[in-house]
Amino acid sequence: MDTVSTPAAPSAGQPASLCSSQPLPASLPAPAAPSIHVRAAITWLAIFPLVAIGMMATAPLMDGWHPIFRAMGLTMVVVPTAVYVVLPRLFAAHGFLAARRGNRR
Repeated sequence: MDTVSTPAAPSAGQPASLCSSQPLPASLPAPAAPSIHVRAAITWLAIFPLVAIGMMATAPLMDGWHPIFRAMGLTMVVVPTAVYVVLPRLFAAHGFLAARRGNRR
């Protein structure tokens, strides 16, 4: 009686690509992440104009509001706009410029 063993299924902690016998496709190396200082500067470049524009745009509407509620209302708009719209574009632009600068060297 011969026993045929079957390959074990990947466990929950092990990705399926590590268990397959097929070669992984070659991909481009991931660009290096920007330093913490660059990320802080890019985040400030996204947040400051949004807050300045938001404060001017909402001033007539929120004139009589308590400052805490004004800040809450403004950040409810500014933070998602920055995180989902502005920051990805700024980081993409930074990555493009960094790659271009790296190709010139």
